[in-house]
Amino acid sequence: MGLGIKTKIRALLGIDGESINQLRRRGVKIGDNCQLYSNDIDYGHGYLIEIGNNCTITHSTILTHDASTKLVTGYSKVGRIKIGDNVFIGHGSVILPNVKIGNNVVIGCNTVVRRDIPDNCVVSGNPAVIICSIEEFTQKHKANMEKYPVYNTYWADKTEEEKLKQIEELDGKMGYDI
Repeated sequence: MGLGIKTKIRALLGIDGESINQLRRRGVKIGDNCQLYSNDIDYGHGYLIEIGNNCTITHSTILTHDASTKLVTGYSKVGRIKIGDNVFIGHGSVILPNVKIGNNVVIGCNTVVRRDIPDNCVVSGNPAVIICSIEEFTQKHKANMEKYPVYNTYWADKTEEEKLKQIEELDGKMGYDI
């Protein structure tokens, strides 16, 4: 019995169970149902990181140390990182030491998180600032899904015709894809 397309893609992108197992062997605590896509997670101090359940972290950096202090003190500054449940961390984001990210949080791409983030919010920027509640975010996008195209075929399973249709329909506007 062959592997399904999603399993193959997960393996190619480095998000298979073995990658998560390797992080766990380094001491990173990772909850259930997490997807980690090509991240740079602190190698030497992974045991200071805790990631909750149902988290997606995409091409981001999680640092539990700040080695700039080593130049003047001989020691790196270190701090724990706790990421709650149901958290999405967007592409290119950086999570700095001694940060707690609450539950039900969306962190926009290229965000630098240097302070705690409370539950139920969306943050973005450098440094991270709260831009709305998770409820406002959800309502906005559910309303937009009534106005804009919604695609129900996973990208790897789209036919050429579906891809061409999506290219045409998304000319100058956004849509939603499964």
